Amino acid sequence: MSRKGNCLDNAPMKSFFGSLKNELVHRTRFRSRREAKAALFEYIAIFYNRQRRHSSIGYRTPEQARIDMAAAMAAS
Repeated sequence: MSRKGNCLDNAPMKSFFGSLKNELVHRTRFRSRREAKAALFEYIAIFYNRQRRHSSIGYRTPEQARIDMAAAMAAS
């Protein structure tokens, strides 16, 4: 965050938490904290980063975008 009161600093995280809540939290009833933690880990590490396509990075997954960026940096 760059400075107090700049609402744009927090926009990516607000977007992420909005997706998380809409796609997982509000649709699931967890029986325990352990189950909730496991579901959150699976959503973030497996679905969100490796399968879910993001319009802001050209409809690629974050993992694909990271690999492409690393390849581009290595080539230059």
